[in-house]
Amino acid sequence: MEHPEPEPLKSVQPKVVIFTQPDCPPCHVVKEFLLERGIVFEERDVTRNPSAVQDLVQKYKSHSTPTLLIGDEVMIGFDPDRLDQLLGK
Repeated sequence: MEHPEPEPLKSVQPKVVIFTQPDCPPCHVVKEFLLERGIVFEERDVTRNPSAVQDLVQKYKSHSTPTLLIGDEVMIGFDPDRLDQLLGK
């Protein structure tokens, strides 16, 4: 009796959340970077969402955008090499 080949494990993308604001060129760059890679993300605009500001400052100890949450990792600013590493790319 033959056994079927096991399917390769698919890597599960960590949850990605981006704290942004409209007049933030690096925010636009990081969103484009993620879209080009097919990465699904949640965007939290700190100018429109008071709870986003509270989370950004209190939970993630950041006062700037973009701040990214990739799984449990916090990245302040845009570092494409580190972001690829955190995303497993």
